Amino acid sequence: MLREWTRGETAKLLRVPTADDDKYSRGVVALRTGSEMYPGAAVLGVTAAWRAGAGYVLYTGDARDAVRAARPETVARPDVGRTRVGAWVIGSGTEASQRSAQERSALEQILNGSAPVVVDAGALDLAVDASAPRILTPHAGELAGLREHLRLAPADLSQEDQRVAALVETAERVDACVLLKGARTLVAVPGEAVIAVGNGPAWLSTAGTGDVLAGVIGAVLAANPDRSLAAVAAAAAWWHGEAAGLAAGAVDGAAGHPIVALDVAQALPAAYAQLRP
Repeated sequence: MLREWTRGETAKLLRVPTADDDKYSRGVVALRTGSEMYPGAAVLGVTAAWRAGAGYVLYTGDARDAVRAARPETVARPDVGRTRVGAWVIGSGTEASQRSAQERSALEQILNGSAPVVVDAGALDLAVDASAPRILTPHAGELAGLREHLRLAPADLSQEDQRVAALVETAERVDACVLLKGARTLVAVPGEAVIAVGNGPAWLSTAGTGDVLAGVIGAVLAANPDRSLAAVAAAAAWWHGEAAGLAAGAVDGAAGHPIVALDVAQALPAAYAQLRP
């Protein structure tokens, strides 16, 4: 059974800072993403976290030079130090096959900590038996790979009924929130109805937009520590889709035009203004 997520529900999770807020209370997002091969994934996720309203963004991955050059307001260092992290984003722009023993240890420490974690791409395999609250963000190919890792039966993910059933089964097996990216993004948590988010334009299907989504989820998660993981994931996906529509000019029935992932990240503030006028 699917439940359609709404614009109004999204607006409730987009916080407006007050005079009592500081950079920490607005949300601290830490990212361990990107790699020497894919530094852009780190830049996209960090940019999205800032544009989605994070008060403080910490970057601890291997693309620190690229992040510092693109987003100088980011604190980029290899260790967490004493920073109070509200949410982690890990895995974007990395490959499990290239992971060192040291990197595996660092990721496992994050995944078994107290802060919630957005788990993407190259870190999905490590999220299976972790203890931290988790939002996994696979696309269809990554979900198929994760299911194979879990020794679950193959599913035809081109068919919506099988896609929903496979998503629910996977969420139950990993005991976490799983967001399946696609033309209609689906969000599942054990024991609850699956949420569908379908407001994004087709122009959103371009490289790097998943990295942007992970950063948005991290920012919404850090700003809403008392909200459910499913609500956070769905609201972030809706906001991401709204930003893509604005960036592509695909509003009020217009066909729109091509975009790149950074366009989506840069349109997040304008989308916020549309959602919270």
